[in-house]
Amino acid sequence: MNIDIQAEEFTPRRQTFSHIARRFGEDRPASRYEEATYDIQPTTNFHYRPTYSPEFELYDTARTKVVMADWYVFRDPRQFYYATYNISRAAMQQSFDDAMTFVDKRNLLGSVNAEWLAKVEWYLLPLRHVEWAANMNCQLIADWGYGAQITSASAFCGADRLGLGQIISRIGLLLGRGTDEKLVEAKRVFTADPDWQPLRRVVEDLLVVHDWFETYVAQLVVLDGLIYPLITEAFDKAGGPNGASSVSMLTGFMTDWFADNSRWTDAVLKAAAAESDANRELLSEWLSKWTARARDAIEPIARQVLGDLGAVAVRESEAALEARVSQFGLSIKLELAA
Repeated sequence: MNIDIQAEEFTPRRQTFSHIARRFGEDRPASRYEEATYDIQPTTNFHYRPTYSPEFELYDTARTKVVMADWYVFRDPRQFYYATYNISRAAMQQSFDDAMTFVDKRNLLGSVNAEWLAKVEWYLLPLRHVEWAANMNCQLIADWGYGAQITSASAFCGADRLGLGQIISRIGLLLGRGTDEKLVEAKRVFTADPDWQPLRRVVEDLLVVHDWFETYVAQLVVLDGLIYPLITEAFDKAGGPNGASSVSMLTGFMTDWFADNSRWTDAVLKAAAAESDANRELLSEWLSKWTARARDAIEPIARQVLGDLGAVAVRESEAALEARVSQFGLSIKLELAA
């Protein structure tokens, strides 16, 4: 008996989903990121308005003063969808776990100057509460934002912030020799220490901002843009003479994460600014307002850690932020803060 095996070639009728083909004007294979983010924002057939803000539809472009002709220009250069996001963050988590294990097994924190280690506990551990607030802000953007490109990336960023808070908590447990002693003290510092109260006020005020794009600018561009360079550069450098290389190993993830997240935030800021003069004026106003508030709030913390050099370090972070946003035709004018 003869068996004749032949190969048959099947040509798919469509290369991608119809809404993707309409978006690009051709039926071509699309990437997973494109299929997961383009043109999936609900736009019609809403059954009710939200009871907490009946002036808006359930999904409404009017929730922000920023105006866009196309809300799908906020492309994430990292092209994160569920799979790629988890692959990326698993690698970051593994890197931190390796550093944590290395420092713990060799008791490297024991070689850090005791006075400096107390400063590390004072400036680093309370940031877990700042990260929790950042998660809330990112999830608000994901909830009230418009267009799946920016809302999905914001949801991923919100998950990042919970992860960052948990990692800082793990550092606190290590510093407390397996107890929550240092974390309890960090909460007291965040809620009661006079030098932390200006930043706490900014963080709490930001939780009740109703324009989601202003929240985006204030949290992800301004606050992160001032705090992260201060922690990972100025404070880290000051720890060198105090034998704090092990602290640098534990906080290295913050440098990597901030650089990665800034790629996305810069892309969003660039696209919004390029849309119109009105957007550029509005974004510059928000940048000026929140930079002034954040700078004044962070200075007491920097002075406590760096002494007289604290104000200089804050100004350097501020100058770096100004240079960063100026690439997109935006400016920070601190006199506008009043």
